[in-house]
Amino acid sequence: MTQAPGPRPLPRALLFTLLPIGSWLLVRPLLDPFPPLPALHAALGFSIFAFLATIYLVPSLGPTFVRARLFGRDLLKPYDSEIPESQGLVCASVYISFLILFIPFAFSDVFIGSHEAIERRSREGLVVTEFPHHKLSVYLSSILSLLIATMLGFLDDVFDIRWRHKLPIPIIASIPLLIVYYAERGNTNVVVPIPLRWLFGSLVKLGPLYYIYMFLLSTFSTNSINILAGINGAETSQALIIALSVILNDLLYLPWSVDLHIPLHLLGNHAEVEFGGVWKAGMAFGSRELVERHLFSLYFMLPLVGVCAGFLYHNWYPARAFPGDTLCYVTGMAFAVVGIQAHFSKTLLLFFIPQIYNFLLSCPQLFGLVPCPRHRVPRFDKETGLLYPSKTELSTKDKPPSELAVLILRVFSALRFVELTEGPDGRPTETTNLTLLNTLLVNFGPMREDVLTKLLIKVQVAGSVLAFVVRYGLAWLVYDGNRR
Repeated sequence: MTQAPGPRPLPRALLFTLLPIGSWLLVRPLLDPFPPLPALHAALGFSIFAFLATIYLVPSLGPTFVRARLFGRDLLKPYDSEIPESQGLVCASVYISFLILFIPFAFSDVFIGSHEAIERRSREGLVVTEFPHHKLSVYLSSILSLLIATMLGFLDDVFDIRWRHKLPIPIIASIPLLIVYYAERGNTNVVVPIPLRWLFGSLVKLGPLYYIYMFLLSTFSTNSINILAGINGAETSQALIIALSVILNDLLYLPWSVDLHIPLHLLGNHAEVEFGGVWKAGMAFGSRELVERHLFSLYFMLPLVGVCAGFLYHNWYPARAFPGDTLCYVTGMAFAVVGIQAHFSKTLLLFFIPQIYNFLLSCPQLFGLVPCPRHRVPRFDKETGLLYPSKTELSTKDKPPSELAVLILRVFSALRFVELTEGPDGRPTETTNLTLLNTLLVNFGPMREDVLTKLLIKVQVAGSVLAFVVRYGLAWLVYDGNRR
């Protein structure tokens, strides 16, 4: 029988190159003259250290997980070797540890302000610099939500919680987040799209309904990555691309020292986007509050990119480590944190276009209209080494498929979302499982696992490109002004 490949080599040149760069980025905010955004330098430095810690700790701790019987077998490989699972716990530990170490840097502007106040005191009298306790409470509640998500995700890995029981888990993890949001008198108003303003007005106060929406956001962002899985590198690459997309969106709101114009009129917009000035970054339009919100998002996304990139090195085909549900819970909760606390939840959802498609496609199986097997991963053919769409039988001896299920599947088949097998009477007897991965195999044919992962990455990147086009090129069709 074919043996599983050994651990991937760890290039020392990577360590000796990135270590001094990360160290300099951490030291630079402490040196006078202070940079305009000292905490951003530190966040970049910690993201580099998060990458190095993850890429070196995962293979080192893998045997420990196997001895603790936290291992799995790759269903899409010809070998049956034990592969360390629940390695998302290592990633989450590294990620949260660096977020905690980053706390003093996140409020470095306060310390710098206190230092400058002492210098001015002799000529201006008593100067008091107030510490932003509300910002600290937001930051700490976000870390608490990530810790709860890590704990619950690891419990899911250990006890293999059923889907109907694991759905409310993200709601529990988001409670600290939303309590602080409420204590800080968070906004619950929603701008109504232009076509509906004749009915609802320009602004609607949702009140408690907005908190239900945020509960659902945390649930979706966590579970949507989890159900689009099953091949090496799928979960990690999704989280990595979404995090990079959020970072790119954040950079549009930061202050730049150069002038840059984006010709959005080519996409139909009426205004141009201009970048430049200390507090006059392009999409912030001079708002310091918007800049600080997106800096908060960067503080959480940069280390996440480092962790995901480091783990993807070991999770790439053929995988030497599995993330488990823990990584999906932590990354999903991190996206919910920045979407809620930085107030761009609608923009965040646009980056989940492939996950939204996969969820809607999966609904007939998730809600019992179509039989749902334990594993919906593609089928592996040992002779060819290729992946084929996996299938599920529609009828049993006691329960034939309902008319509604048959109608939905025929519509999906006409749209090339699934492939149906029909019996002599013309009724469908078998269908490919309702996942994006199987849809790709239906439309592009059998392929190697790594090729399918690369195709999934291309779909995720295309979704992010579409998200930016919709958000900054087409949003003016339904919203006026600079709506978020």
